[in-house]
Amino acid sequence: MFKYCLRITLFFLTLFAGESRFTYGQTTIRLKDSVKQHIFKYNEIKFLEDTSSALSFDQVRLLATQNKFKTNKVSTPVASDPGSVYWYRIVINYNAATKSNWILEFFDQTTDSITVYEPGTGDHYTAMQIGNNRLFDARPYQHKNLTVNLSPYPHGDKIYYIRVHSHKSANVIMVLRSIQHFIHYALDEYFLFGIFYGMILVFAVYNLIMFIAIGQRQYLYYIVYNIGIGVYEMCADGVAFQYLWPDSPGWNNYVYGIALFIASLFGILFAQSLLSVKTNAPRLNKLIQWVIAGRCIFFLLCLTVNRNWFEYKVVEIIPLSVAFITGCYILYKGYKPARLFVVGYFFLMIGFVMKALIALHIWTYPVTAFEYYSLSFCLILEMFLVSFALGDKIRLIRTEKDQAQRKAISQLQQNEELMDALNRGLEDQVQQRTEQLVEKSSVIEQQNAELTSVNKRLQEQAEEISRMNVLLEMDNTQLQSNIEKVTHDRAMSAEVDFEEFSKIYPDRETCFKFLSDLKWEKGYSCRKCLGTHYGHGQLPYSRRCSKCGYEESVIAYTILQNTRIPINKAFYIIFLMYSTGGKISSHKLSEILSIRQSTCWAYSSRIKKMMSCRKKELRNAGDKGWSKLVMETT
Repeated sequence: MFKYCLRITLFFLTLFAGESRFTYGQTTIRLKDSVKQHIFKYNEIKFLEDTSSALSFDQVRLLATQNKFKTNKVSTPVASDPGSVYWYRIVINYNAATKSNWILEFFDQTTDSITVYEPGTGDHYTAMQIGNNRLFDARPYQHKNLTVNLSPYPHGDKIYYIRVHSHKSANVIMVLRSIQHFIHYALDEYFLFGIFYGMILVFAVYNLIMFIAIGQRQYLYYIVYNIGIGVYEMCADGVAFQYLWPDSPGWNNYVYGIALFIASLFGILFAQSLLSVKTNAPRLNKLIQWVIAGRCIFFLLCLTVNRNWFEYKVVEIIPLSVAFITGCYILYKGYKPARLFVVGYFFLMIGFVMKALIALHIWTYPVTAFEYYSLSFCLILEMFLVSFALGDKIRLIRTEKDQAQRKAISQLQQNEELMDALNRGLEDQVQQRTEQLVEKSSVIEQQNAELTSVNKRLQEQAEEISRMNVLLEMDNTQLQSNIEKVTHDRAMSAEVDFEEFSKIYPDRETCFKFLSDLKWEKGYSCRKCLGTHYGHGQLPYSRRCSKCGYEESVIAYTILQNTRIPINKAFYIIFLMYSTGGKISSHKLSEILSIRQSTCWAYSSRIKKMMSCRKKELRNAGDKGWSKLVMETT
């Protein structure tokens, strides 16, 4: 019922106002026989993002009459959010004098679903569905690009609606072409594809022959790299879907990622082998190994966790940049085969950066065939230059081998001459040495006897030194004990300052241990159930009753309970109050300990009260008397 009412409303709006009124602000494309093609851009397109993905075509048309469509302000529209459906609106003016037939073509072959709503007679629209998630044979034209045929009209403006939805970001590059130009363009494009993929195949076969002849694994790496590049380019161009798996559109979502991983992995392995990175740049070789490990981990995550992560192709800038920087560094070090490698990878970097700018929607100019296939052009240049770099390395190896052989022959001749001279000299030296040994043998026997006597004396001295070390160790132990006793007595004297007092009680842990020993010196007894067995509590040095679970902290039932003064400063206040007989003022305490005077007054008053209650206990208590003020009565 709602759909029926919507159509009636739309019909009357069209009848009284005319749908062409709502094309205000949108450029109309006028068809002429002199124009072979036109790429839609900027204000020639209006768009609407359906974040709910639930709007019907009639609802979208109604929103168009309400000016809900926005004017495109970029050269190439982008369907960036995979969770949304994007609607596009274009206006084409048909001229009765135009004799050409036209098609609407979409450059991005990876778009999942495109529905073109073509106006017919009256208020009727015909829906034409294309996309990468449909079988290839279901396309109106058996071409790698997504194309629909536009029906001819006598004259006037016609409004087309295009619905786009894709599981990944898609560039909506729409091109209006005449059929004659499309046929000519398609033939040239497939001819260039044949040359491009044929060159990749030729490079692969050439390197396979070189690998069989020479046996160096860098050729094998380059073969796999070429195959990976070829399959990736076929996926990106849509040729793989057309010729390799036309009945399996689901493969388009991740096969390109596998091919790109193979090309990236074996490309950096090839660079590592060609440039002899392990020898020429050991640190960069470790970096390359980390990059290879990271790329493999990312590939496994894409394959097992989320295949949509294959879309993050910009990560390939990392292995590509590492290989390029490594080549530049090794060339700077004087390794000649790196010359052509650096130039080839420079072109490859240019192509990759341009494709990355388009993929990240940073490229602000209209995307033409040159920009779209820039990476393919740069790959051809890179293959040519790297192939010459391989040959350059072989020539260098041969030159070094010839030089090494000549040097080895010359060295062998010199070695023979030196060996003859050395043998003659050795014979003379052996004879002289034999005579010297006979003379020295008697001297050695005498020296051995002397050494035996000396060793015996040294052994006796060692035993005496060991005995003296034992006595010194005992003296050191006694001296250390005396020092600690003197330090403690000094700290407990009335004149001690806070710094010296802190040496005895430096931190909270030491103070808690002292309180624990003082509090439970006569044994533990639970205050709830009088149990004598306990375990460790959650707080430091607290005790939890094993019977009833009651936990008693170390400061509970002491004068330190509920005080906010740091415990070592609280100890010092108790010590000063006891040492001075309670005569030190709260102002003096505040100055010594940097605590507010009101806090010192409250705490010192509490201590004075405790001192007055325990006069008998504190009498003749000595230097330990201050500790009796810590424990409060139950």
